Amino acid sequence: MLDINFIKENPEKVKQGVTAKGYSQDVVDKVLVLDQDRRNLIQEIDELRSKRNKAAEAKDIETGKKIKEELQEQEPKLKQIEEEMEQVLVTIPNLPSPEAPIGKDGSENKVVRAWGEPKKFSFKLLDHLELGKNLNILDFETGAKVAGSQFYYLYNEGVFLELALVQFALNLLYKEGFIPVITPDMAKSRYYLGTGYMPKGQEAQTYTIEDEDLGLIATAEVSLAGKHADEVIPAEKLPLKYIGYSHCFRKEAGAYGRYSKGLFRVHQFTKAEIFIYSLPEESEKMHQYLLSLEEKIYQELKIPYRVVEMCTGDLGAMAARKFDIEAWMPGRDDYGEVTSTSNCTDYQARNLNIKYRQGATSGYVHMLNGTAVAISRTLVAILENFQQADGSVKIPEALQKYTGFSEIKPK
Repeated sequence: MLDINFIKENPEKVKQGVTAKGYSQDVVDKVLVLDQDRRNLIQEIDELRSKRNKAAEAKDIETGKKIKEELQEQEPKLKQIEEEMEQVLVTIPNLPSPEAPIGKDGSENKVVRAWGEPKKFSFKLLDHLELGKNLNILDFETGAKVAGSQFYYLYNEGVFLELALVQFALNLLYKEGFIPVITPDMAKSRYYLGTGYMPKGQEAQTYTIEDEDLGLIATAEVSLAGKHADEVIPAEKLPLKYIGYSHCFRKEAGAYGRYSKGLFRVHQFTKAEIFIYSLPEESEKMHQYLLSLEEKIYQELKIPYRVVEMCTGDLGAMAARKFDIEAWMPGRDDYGEVTSTSNCTDYQARNLNIKYRQGATSGYVHMLNGTAVAISRTLVAILENFQQADGSVKIPEALQKYTGFSEIKPK
C-alpha cells in the first residue's frame, strides 16, 4: 500500500498516478476524509482520557463514570474508522514510474527491442496441440476428465523436457548468485493479498481452501515475498536474491479464445520465479538486471522474442514499472508473453512490513519479481519453433545435457 503521509502531502500526484493506471480518483478523496475523521476522533479520545485522569486525581467519581461511558462509545468508532481506512488504502494502486509509458490499456504497450528472426518454414506448420498429440507427450483430454478444462497431462519426453527447463533456469540463476528455493504451493491470505492476488471479484486468480486461511499460490512471488514478512534486513545483506520453484494455480476466469488455447493459459503449471529484495536506490538497476537475465534465458534457448514495456493502464495494481518478454509462436503467427518482470518499489513491502536498516536509519525495502521460465508457455515456443518437416521436434542445445536426448519423434 501507499504511505498515508505521502498521500496527504501529495494528493494531486497520487490522483494523477491513480488515473494513469485507470483507477478512480474517488478512493484518494475517500481515504483522506477517513484519515481526517480518524485524527479528529483520536484528538477527542485523547482529551477525554486527559479529563478522566484529572477526574480520578480529584476523586470525582461521577464525572469519571460519565467520561468512561463516552470513551466506551468513541473507541469502537475509532477502530471501525481505522479498519475502513485500511480497506480503502489497499485499493489505491502503486504509482507508475515516471519512466513508464502513458497509455490506457495493452494496445498502447511499447515494443522496446526484438531479438532473433522468426524462422520461415517450408512445410505445413502444426501448433503445439497437434505436435503434442502426435509426439504422445501432451494430453488435455485426460486432464479434462480428471480435473476439468485447462488441465493437462505430460508424458514421456515431455516430462523430461519440463524438468530440463527447470534445471536449466535454476543452474543459470544459481551461477548469478541467486539462492534456489522450493516454496510451499499454498500461502495464508495475508501473503497472497499482500502481493496483489485477489481471491474474489472479476480479477480473481486465487483458488482458496475451504474453512482454511489458505490459498493455492498463483506464483512463487507470493511465498518468496512472505518469507521475510515482519523482518528488518540489514542493508549490507541486500540485495537478497532468490530463484523459487513452485507449482502455480490460476483460475484464469473467462480466458478463452484463439490466443489462450492449449498450454498458453492453463489452471496449473510449474514456474521458476526470480525475486529480489533491494535497497530503494538500487531497485531500478535491479529491474534492468532481472530483464537481462530473462533475455539471456531465451537467447540461450534460441527462441526469437521481443521486449515489451507495459503502459500505465496495463501495469496492474502492484507494479511501478513492468516489462514482458514475448516469444515468437509460429502456431499463432505472432508473439506471446512468456515472462514478465516488475518493480513493485515499496508497495508490497508496506503490506508485509519488510524493512531495511542502514546505520541509524531504516525504511521499507523495494521488492522485484520476474519469471525465469514459465514451463507451459515455454513448451509452446519450443514445440512450435523447433518442429521439423517429419513431425519431430528438436531439443534446444542448451537443454540437451538435461534431457539426455536431442529430439522427440512422432509415436
